[in-house]
Amino acid sequence: VDHFNYGIQSKMFMQKYLVNTDYWNRTGGPIFFYTGNEGAIELFAQNTGFMFEIAPQFGAMVVFAEHRFYGSSIPFGKKGYTHKQYYQYQSSMQALADYAELITFMKQQYEHAEHSPVVVFGGSYGGMLAAWMRIKYPNIVQGAIAASAPVAQFTGLTPCNKFSEIVTSTFAKESKECVTIIRKSWAAIDSVAATAKGREWLSKEWKLCSPLVSKENVTALKDYLSDVWVNLAMADYPYMANFLAPLPAYPVMAVCQPMKLYRDAPQTILQEVFKGLSVYFNYTTTAKCLQYKDAMPTSLDDNGWDLQSCTEMVMPLCSDGKKDFFEPKPWDMKKFDEACYKRWAVHPEAKKMEMIYGGRNIPSASNIIFSNGLLDPWSSGGIVEDVNDSVLAVIIPEGAHHLDLRSSERADPQSVIEARTIHKENINKWISQYRRENPLPKKN
Repeated sequence: VDHFNYGIQSKMFMQKYLVNTDYWNRTGGPIFFYTGNEGAIELFAQNTGFMFEIAPQFGAMVVFAEHRFYGSSIPFGKKGYTHKQYYQYQSSMQALADYAELITFMKQQYEHAEHSPVVVFGGSYGGMLAAWMRIKYPNIVQGAIAASAPVAQFTGLTPCNKFSEIVTSTFAKESKECVTIIRKSWAAIDSVAATAKGREWLSKEWKLCSPLVSKENVTALKDYLSDVWVNLAMADYPYMANFLAPLPAYPVMAVCQPMKLYRDAPQTILQEVFKGLSVYFNYTTTAKCLQYKDAMPTSLDDNGWDLQSCTEMVMPLCSDGKKDFFEPKPWDMKKFDEACYKRWAVHPEAKKMEMIYGGRNIPSASNIIFSNGLLDPWSSGGIVEDVNDSVLAVIIPEGAHHLDLRSSERADPQSVIEARTIHKENINKWISQYRRENPLPKKN
């Protein structure tokens, strides 16, 4: 449970990992290792087809490891999130050490695996972990594909409004009118929800599962809406997918298409927003009502991530309503700190990740590919310029959130096809480099 202190080092926990050896060349074939992020590991295995696609070409074993305190890998079981004495062990550093131990264990478990080079893969927070794994454990990991990894989305490294601006520009590419409607919708909600009659109208018009009865309900609805627009930009894939929600191809376009600005009346604006919103929450046409409370994607664990964002993953996000289409919301560290203390009895450490991992300032790092899709708001905190000759930035102009790690599809834009080719060339290079330095033992 604890890799760094001598207090409870004998305490163990069960960590889930998935292994596929179908294509593994047992004489030194590589291990492709996915550094699991905030959720059950199956979700990431189902959305990372690229690793399975290239495994036959490289003769690779494929491993997906679950992050501690997520999915089934929860130290102290049900007590894990109940008290600080248990959840103090939830951190990226402990997770990286888990992965280092798991790789070492697997190299002992599988015959001939001790001669296998290891390449780590990850998307989003998993991509951050993949990059940091190479930085912290270069003796264990030969290279990293870090897709959509916002390693610099931290205090002082990236302006807090950049994220909101990218969401807005992804929508603006499809429809300027859509952007205008969404920008006007916040005031329209406030105006309509100011009276009991208005709240009742909106609850019925938007088919809300829980009617709006309080100010808190209205705030929750607006927070839900903000999350929807962010999720759509992240999941703006060129084909049908079910990552954050079941969505059609080019979902931003599909959501914006029915939204038209006929007149400025608040109720008219909200009727138009609902047309677009229905594509998001009811694309499958099975939803009976709109669940705006606790509406996080079910396989991502918002509880665990909330804790991490209250300790080390402090990612300031803000909006002004002018350069973006969100309700104006400044970043308020004091308020954030107080809310975290109330929920978890912890104070966020805003500068910790930069100090430990370096943010964009990693000149001595090597063998890492940072890929970013420009439709994806998380590219705001990504590395989008080469750091040195082996820490490279790959830009995918038509790419959403870690599109390059997903399975190949006929609708893929040329830029993601090229990105995957660059990934394969570099993986090949890292494996060859390892082989030169660690030749396979000669057979007797």
